Amino acid sequence: MGPVSQSSGAAAEGGDLARRLKSRHIHMIAIGGAIGVGLFLGSGKAIAKAGPGLLLSYAIGGIAIFFIMRALGELLLHKPVAGSFATYAEEFVGPFAGFATGWSYWFMWVVIGMAEITAVGVYVHYWLPDVPQWIPALATLAVLTLVNIVAVRLFGELEFWFALIKVVTIVALILGGLAVIVFGIGDLGQGASVSNLWSHGGFLPFGMLGAVLALQMVMFAYQGVELIGVTAGEAEDPAQVLPRATNGIIWRILIFYLGALAVIMSLLPWTQLDPNASPFVFVFDKLGLSAAADVINLVVITAAASSCNSGLFSNGRMLFTLARSGQAPRAFGRVSRNHVPVAGIAASAAVMLIGVGLNYVVPEEAFIWVTSISLVGSLWTWGIIMIAHLGYRRAVAEGRSAAVGFRMPGAPAANWLVVAFLVLVAVFLGFDPSTRVALYVAPVWFALLIVGYLLTGGRRRPALGLS
Repeated sequence: MGPVSQSSGAAAEGGDLARRLKSRHIHMIAIGGAIGVGLFLGSGKAIAKAGPGLLLSYAIGGIAIFFIMRALGELLLHKPVAGSFATYAEEFVGPFAGFATGWSYWFMWVVIGMAEITAVGVYVHYWLPDVPQWIPALATLAVLTLVNIVAVRLFGELEFWFALIKVVTIVALILGGLAVIVFGIGDLGQGASVSNLWSHGGFLPFGMLGAVLALQMVMFAYQGVELIGVTAGEAEDPAQVLPRATNGIIWRILIFYLGALAVIMSLLPWTQLDPNASPFVFVFDKLGLSAAADVINLVVITAAASSCNSGLFSNGRMLFTLARSGQAPRAFGRVSRNHVPVAGIAASAAVMLIGVGLNYVVPEEAFIWVTSISLVGSLWTWGIIMIAHLGYRRAVAEGRSAAVGFRMPGAPAANWLVVAFLVLVAVFLGFDPSTRVALYVAPVWFALLIVGYLLTGGRRRPALGLS
């Protein structure tokens, strides 16, 4: 797949995406997209539901993510294109699957964007409790939309530094927390111990049910790991970059999530954590480092902005793919002089304004509502990746597709086990009244998809300019 034309001006209008994301951009975008409010804010609520058993929830979810990412990596090497999920669903599952996957992934990131700007509003309250949540949410959305519209390279640079800040912060927390635990530093060090993980009601204080109910927030936290599939169409050297990035993100995220949360719940009993505050900020406050707590609060604002930034990038490319294949308005299939799908980005940002409205009308419920609803799109996308991978393996066995060197272990049994797990997570959403809203929204969304599919005639034109 060769590089696209770099022409500018009018010729670029309606042209192609350009391969302008370097290896370091791809690696950090993949990590940054998955480290957002799910870890920095959502983990507080998840700890309150599961206690230290949350670590088990993250480990189980992480195993599923491992197989999903390996399956995606194999598909990406088969065909590294923008909007990859919709393309693979179309090729190996069927026309409606491609249509539903493209639009569901767009829907997922729109709602995640709402969650992220909601989180920005919550974090700003730490400093400015009198400022309404919707004001910083709106300001954040406006700035990030502008950044995404300017150029893909600018997006890549901003996301690289956003992600690097998050990674450095988590590593600092893990290393600093371990020092406090091992050497008993400060007042917090006197009670810090790994035994805090099982000394306050046991490792599973709410039983397995608590760990199960926490899976909603756990899987929300893992949302974004598949973002590497959207960057594939703009990676400079996909054959070299994508396998390394796919393998790297799995282990790094497991270390970041499990390591950070294990350290936090070892530093002080989980019962002392505030479910409505970031555990990271809370721990630094308890350490008596008020300045550090301010820095961490700024970092988590950066984390939320970073994830929203990734969402705008993803949505512009997904609408581009859908438009080029006749499943979205043609305007979304055009790119600017800088090879950016401006119309798709702007339209996605406009829909994210609903999140600003939720912060104005129901600021307390806004976060849990949007995280639950967004998970519907993720569960569908992850499931389709596993099913499309089965179709790809069949095509290889029948000689219709070429095999690649990067392969997912355990197929086909692992594919079906992961799909079954994702279905269970969807069922668990109904167990908690605060997350049940997702099950009300899901049938409405898929009904709209069926109507949209029928209105487009169920036909898919060959996608152009995606390589």
